[in-house]
Amino acid sequence: MDPVILPSIETPTLTKADLAELLFERLGLNKRESKDMVEAYFDIIHDTLVKGGDVKLSGFGNFNIRRKAPRPGRNPRTGESIPIKARNVVTFHASHKLKAIVQGDTPLGEDFE
Repeated sequence: MDPVILPSIETPTLTKADLAELLFERLGLNKRESKDMVEAYFDIIHDTLVKGGDVKLSGFGNFNIRRKAPRPGRNPRTGESIPIKARNVVTFHASHKLKAIVQGDTPLGEDFE
């Protein structure tokens, strides 16, 4: 299989509706079941992250919550110094397997087709 090649101007986007359609086509679920399954999947990820947990998807990557400390900032228009509050951010780290496939170092396996 050829490596993943992304166009330089516009990156193709995979939406939740696209995922539901793929479940409908590949698994034979009806469209309502497909949509509900995709929604439930993302609800579980969302809820886990909101509670401060990590989400680890083998062969894909990890979503983690990272606490950012307060820091001084600057308004780029006025140059005025403003404080930036402490906050939680979601980070994603791709797995080595996914990175290798995207870079073209590893051919796509049946898991990713």
